[in-house]
Amino acid sequence: MSSTKVLNYRNPSLNGTITVPGDKSISHRSVMFGAIAKGKTTVSGFLLGEDCLSTIDCFRKLGVEINVDGTNVTITSEGMDQWQEPKEVLYTGNSGTTTRLMLGILSGTKLHTVMTGDASIGKRPMRRVADPLRLMGASIAGRENGQFTPLAIQGTQLQAIDYTMPVASAQVKSAILLAGLRAEGTTIVREQEVSRDHTERMLKQFGADIHVENGVVSFKGGQQLEATHVNVPGDISSAAFFLVAGAIVPNSKIVMNNVGVNPTRSGIVDVLEKMGANMVVTVDDESAAEPTATITIQTSELQGTTIEGDIIPRLIDEIPILALLATQATGTTIIRDAEELKVKETDRITAVVTELKKLGANIEATDDGMIIHGPTKLQGASLQSYGDHRIGMMGAIAALIADSPIEIDDTDCIAVSYPTFFEHVNSLLKN
Repeated sequence: MSSTKVLNYRNPSLNGTITVPGDKSISHRSVMFGAIAKGKTTVSGFLLGEDCLSTIDCFRKLGVEINVDGTNVTITSEGMDQWQEPKEVLYTGNSGTTTRLMLGILSGTKLHTVMTGDASIGKRPMRRVADPLRLMGASIAGRENGQFTPLAIQGTQLQAIDYTMPVASAQVKSAILLAGLRAEGTTIVREQEVSRDHTERMLKQFGADIHVENGVVSFKGGQQLEATHVNVPGDISSAAFFLVAGAIVPNSKIVMNNVGVNPTRSGIVDVLEKMGANMVVTVDDESAAEPTATITIQTSELQGTTIEGDIIPRLIDEIPILALLATQATGTTIIRDAEELKVKETDRITAVVTELKKLGANIEATDDGMIIHGPTKLQGASLQSYGDHRIGMMGAIAALIADSPIEIDDTDCIAVSYPTFFEHVNSLLKN
């Protein structure tokens, strides 16, 4: 049964240090690459969110040995050729990353597999992945010609393609690159706007010879990945909620350790700086496979801004919480070029505007984003999460500055990416 929370904070301040959970994108990929590689891969800092556990479950059904000890995960594999054909459907839960990247991986095996997810996954478009994979020779069937789950994949020998991305999507790019591991020839993916590059970085980490330059990724198929150790940094998409909280809640100062600051993901840092946030970012080790930083954020006087163009893929998941931030900034904030929000866990443009309006925000939807006028004092209301973790957390942060209680339905969905979210809120309130 889904949970409803009533949040009633009275003139709170947030102070203290937290370590946000491991990066969801990197956690997914660490299991996938560990299963593809030969040998024993070890992972530290793994996100124990429901989405990443779905990825583990899928590979266990393929016969891969995976042991979980807290946030440490060990994957022992003899390589893709030794995977077993699963006797049951691979269930991906609410995870778009699992579903889409597995399409690329499974297409080049010798196995017949069927994948499905929850009701939300059943509405998310899959042909954007299936179509380029079919150009490589993949055999993928599903509802509406492979547009929706359930999806059936008959593994086959793939041929490399030279593919220009029509939209910036790390999931589509990654699915093609993962299929390219088993393809004959050189796979090339060209991006007009660079999306998050965790797959390219991890290919190199697992020993692949891959070339990345000016938005073009290329590598030869047939390479065998070798097991390694993956250190998963804190997820900047999770840190985003506390970056915003620290900036808008009076008398607050929050320190976050080990936050991933991969340049293809750190757009929210750039926007906060542009809006005048009182923030310090201290990079730990830029030479690491995934760079990390300690970020300190304090209550800030913010100015509205325009968020558009090539920064959008670098902060697409942070737009819901940035919309809340904008309600507390002086002036107008315009978000453009964010049509991708319509095909997330829910239509996030509609969801964000609908829910923030309930709180008294001066916000309107556009075809590709939203316009927010601030600053606006927020009031209490009953909010829907739409089963979307980022909408649920947006509502919870709004409750910290609302003048009366906020009720949020189905807060269980937050466990998808941030199982300890409310624990961290409470720990900062106590200091």
